[in-house]
Amino acid sequence: MASLALEVALTVQHELVARAAEADHVRQQQVERARYDAEVAHRRFLRVDPENRLVADVLEAEWNDRLRALTAAQEAYEDARGRDARVVTDEERAEILALATDFPRLWHDPATSIREKKRMMRLLIADVTLTKGKSVHADIRFTGGATRSLEIPLPKSCVELRTTDAAIVREIDELLDTYTEAEIADTLNERGVRTATRCPFTRHRVIRLRTAYGLKHRRTRLLEAGFLTPEDVATRYGVKLYTVHLWRRRGLLRAHPVNDRGDYLYEIPAEDLPAKFAHKRAYHVEPRTVSSRNVRGAV
Repeated sequence: MASLALEVALTVQHELVARAAEADHVRQQQVERARYDAEVAHRRFLRVDPENRLVADVLEAEWNDRLRALTAAQEAYEDARGRDARVVTDEERAEILALATDFPRLWHDPATSIREKKRMMRLLIADVTLTKGKSVHADIRFTGGATRSLEIPLPKSCVELRTTDAAIVREIDELLDTYTEAEIADTLNERGVRTATRCPFTRHRVIRLRTAYGLKHRRTRLLEAGFLTPEDVATRYGVKLYTVHLWRRRGLLRAHPVNDRGDYLYEIPAEDLPAKFAHKRAYHVEPRTVSSRNVRGAV
């Protein structure tokens, strides 16, 4: 926007006001003609012989027609006069000229509605030429004569809009080495990451993405890393399966969750391996010394 362009626009606006005044004069003449015709019809009706009912009815109908034409002309005149009566005052003229420097402020003002922004764009832009290729090339010609070219990426298809970003899929693949699906969903939600449909992540959504993109299950990853199942640990140390779970709960074995249902795979330490009945020795109590007096009392 330039001050000169706005000055020209205001000059044109005053020219339009002058032309509107000429049109108003023509419409006013039409109203006066309609009023004159109505008065003539009224006088003709008043001069008719009342006993000549046929002629009187015809003249009365003509008078009514002229009155309706007068009413329509007056309404059209008032409507047109209201549309053309808008004249820019000196204060409004100064505010309009200030838009050349305050346009960004006006555009970003929260009080400026989308409708007003569209009207502003229609006033600023003369035409836009679009050329579609690998991207959309836009040639913009402004009302003041300036031009600008833009390269706009092609809009995504419906399938692309509902496809999860590849970076998010890669991140989920990396997180599966350390976390379960529910923990991954919580991690992504805490960072504000959303699905392709702008929904928060859930355990089931992470599972669907893992399945859809063929990501390895966390159990497979841990088994490939050398972790053991509870059955393997029980066989290795010759204990019952519940003993393995007991060792995990008491911290004798390091376990890693496989899923969110309480299943674990076990990491075998290089030394201090748990032995059979180790959980019992951890709670071993030294026998109390019994005095001879207690023995006699017991007897």
